[in-house]
Amino acid sequence: MGRFQDKKVLVTGSGRGFGAVLALAFADEGADVVVHYNSSAKGAEEVVKQIEAKGRKAIAVKGDIGSHADVLKIAETCVGDFGGCDVLVNNVGDMALDQKSWREFDEKVIEHTLRVDIMGTMFMIHEIGSRMLDSGRGGTIVNIGSQVVIAGSPRAPQYAAAKYGVIGLTKSYARALAPLVRVNTLGAAFMETEALKNRHDWKNGRREEVLKQTPLARIATPEDMVGPTLFLAADDSKHMTGQFLLANGGLAMVGA
Repeated sequence: MGRFQDKKVLVTGSGRGFGAVLALAFADEGADVVVHYNSSAKGAEEVVKQIEAKGRKAIAVKGDIGSHADVLKIAETCVGDFGGCDVLVNNVGDMALDQKSWREFDEKVIEHTLRVDIMGTMFMIHEIGSRMLDSGRGGTIVNIGSQVVIAGSPRAPQYAAAKYGVIGLTKSYARALAPLVRVNTLGAAFMETEALKNRHDWKNGRREEVLKQTPLARIATPEDMVGPTLFLAADDSKHMTGQFLLANGGLAMVGA
């Protein structure tokens, strides 16, 4: 019996990267999983197959979380076709990976980051959280935030602003949905996913810089962030809500 035995879990952006790792980890803990994607259909199908191979149920659902209409469809799929949602992990976030400097002031890039990271997170919490509340079952919501809120981002200021906004949403909905629904945010470290490895600054000295500034002297893998995420989603943290939990190898202590 796992910590999430027979629970219904929705992980946004779980067709690839950290989201896929998380979806499989929940399945290992006994959960049935809704695998959400927007552009990685093949990846989502593969994750569904892997979850089913573990003896758990899974479905793939497509949608742009920055669209309220799409989020409504995702929410109705979870409730109508999947029997509800006990855990929501808001993993999707736009990191402006191609932006090399704050001087690249592109209104479309800024709007996209805020739409996905702020509006998308709000839409998901609002629609899934209200259904958790109305069902009487309650649930837990974990937002994947970032350590960027500690010292800001000189490369992409809109990303730091968006992640600060996620903390505001966390605290607000933690109060609004209490006591049946808990809402917390994980301040995740740099995770060496394929997307990060391909980032311009990461390939040109940023990785070494971060490594030197991290007291634990290592770059996190996606698997390193699984434990803290499951902790916030499980009864292990049942007296925590509205919190921001850092898991970044101690990087925040040196203000990086």
